[in-house]
Amino acid sequence: MELKTPQLDDRSFNDLVDEARARIGLYTPEWTDHNLSDPGITLIELFAWMMDILLYRLNRVPDKHFIKFMELIGMRLTGAEPARAPITFWLVGPQANPLVIPTGTEVATVRTETEPAIIFTTDGPLEIRLPELAHILTSSEGREGRVFVTHSAAAVQDGYASFAIFASEPPQGNDALYLGFEDDLSNHILGIEFEVDEAQGAGVNPNHPPYVWEVLGTGLSEKDARLKVDYDSTSGLNVSGLIRVHVPLMQRTERNGQMAYWIRCRLDLTNIENPYRLSPKINRLLVNSWGGTVNATNVTRVREEVLGRSDGTPGQRFYLEHKPLLARTSDEYLEVHLEDGRVERWQEVSDFSSSTLSDRHYTVDSDNGEVRLGPALLQPDGQVLRYGALAPKGAMLMMKGYRYGGGLAGNVSANLLTVLKTSLPSVEHVANLQSAQGGRDAESLENAKMRVPGHLRSLGRAVTASDFEYLSREAAPGQVGRAHCLQPPMTNQGEIRVLVIPSIARPRDIIDPGNLELSDELCETITAYLDERRLLSTRLEVVQPAYQWVETEVRLRVAQYNDPEKVRSAVNARLIEFINPLVGGMDGGGWPFGRDLFVSDVMAALQTVPGVHFVRSVKFYPVTRDRQQYARGPETSEIHLPVHGVVVCAQNIVVTE
Repeated sequence: MELKTPQLDDRSFNDLVDEARARIGLYTPEWTDHNLSDPGITLIELFAWMMDILLYRLNRVPDKHFIKFMELIGMRLTGAEPARAPITFWLVGPQANPLVIPTGTEVATVRTETEPAIIFTTDGPLEIRLPELAHILTSSEGREGRVFVTHSAAAVQDGYASFAIFASEPPQGNDALYLGFEDDLSNHILGIEFEVDEAQGAGVNPNHPPYVWEVLGTGLSEKDARLKVDYDSTSGLNVSGLIRVHVPLMQRTERNGQMAYWIRCRLDLTNIENPYRLSPKINRLLVNSWGGTVNATNVTRVREEVLGRSDGTPGQRFYLEHKPLLARTSDEYLEVHLEDGRVERWQEVSDFSSSTLSDRHYTVDSDNGEVRLGPALLQPDGQVLRYGALAPKGAMLMMKGYRYGGGLAGNVSANLLTVLKTSLPSVEHVANLQSAQGGRDAESLENAKMRVPGHLRSLGRAVTASDFEYLSREAAPGQVGRAHCLQPPMTNQGEIRVLVIPSIARPRDIIDPGNLELSDELCETITAYLDERRLLSTRLEVVQPAYQWVETEVRLRVAQYNDPEKVRSAVNARLIEFINPLVGGMDGGGWPFGRDLFVSDVMAALQTVPGVHFVRSVKFYPVTRDRQQYARGPETSEIHLPVHGVVVCAQNIVVTE
């Protein structure tokens, strides 16, 4: 994005004349003839013209030098980044044939009188396949380990075979039903229809059945393997009905000698008071696809936009209708349609410094949508040096495609993208089950100035800890909330560990655990960027820090004449902000990595909250938290952290007196 020079004084010639004429009545009230023919008006215009020349020169002096220096060292403003979110499509029912949700399918938020719709488009196609159930297994613990029993998938689907879903008598923990599929059903919504003998599973709570659905794969944690269940009409497998699960990424693995894509229903008796006394008996089982999930981005796609016709001169400029633009993909480029019917594909470059006379090159300014063809420069000897090819006169220029959009407005909360703008008759409804993340506005000039010292210190090379931290943020602008580098002696000799916390749209709210997870894509982007700039002898590892969730209980006295509810709300907000990996700590720059949390820290922070007379007590409870569970540990007066650890506020209990 182009660096723009600020105007120190933006008054024009007309502004100066109008300002002087407005002061006539104040300084010379006897002057009443303000017509253009009056000699006094002529003098005003003369002095305004002279002042306009001075202002023009003034606006070329101060910050321009700094900005031109930034251009000289290769700095550019970063453009807006679009938010991204997985979009789930529910079908009206099982389909007889595979269904494809095409690339560029648009979903949006609800448009209101005051807020426009925020549009997301799918990044790629979503093929909703028909499940081919190939293997059915049940397992239980035997004397020599886990025992598997194979059942005929064809017979079970046709209703010619029945079996107990949990093999032990009575059912024991970790007894499981395994379903193996021939094809990869990653990101599908699977509907599993059960025909069971009624009340065979009597004794369990139908609203909280004692089983979990999981996907099998190598290297998956228990949290990653857990499937989300959005519908269960079987009352804990006591009656025939449908169970609908959301399947994440699957891997082809082996179970009992059979290679397939496996999911399982496992009996989990943790914290279960009434387990099965008798296993439910399956008489028939069918699996169908009910939808799927695909990634989408807060952009709008434009196809085949005509820019105009070439006049055959160098340095021509054309402007796209929409802006700001996102980085172009391989199918987004400029086409030149010649008058004889031929079509030429041109190549986008960052500049024309290496372009020759025959190179079909062009540049695009993502900020203002300018498409520019190669210029021609007059040399001292009178020759004309051209950079890049010329588009023939009369040729039509067309941008094959581009995307525009982005910004903070795209970081919408979960379940707000519910309007399907692209007509898909087989889709019942859509939604984003997770909040959209990653959207940010274009960088301001002031922010770019703040980056200059780090740019000069690193010069594109990662040597010191500050170099690694600065370049980690540069690798993925707007996506890295904080970066912290651990070097020896905190790590092994020659090992560099960079701790990365992703940026969050609303860091001063209670943070969802999923928002703090370092995605594989972001990790790979930072690693690749740093690998090109680190020392060859350095071993690099980019990981997320160890998050220690903390529940805080505070008892305090409210100052006289203050509303206890307002004080309680202010204290809760201050605790969320203070015990925070991104905006916490004493200086508001994020809780320091590896620094323990003490009661005295919280007391000092709360004394700055208006309406707090004094803090009577502070208690900490370490919390184990993820998307599925919340477990509170024993009370403590301090939270100890490893060198790669940082605290996060889980929730607060504020008691006022």
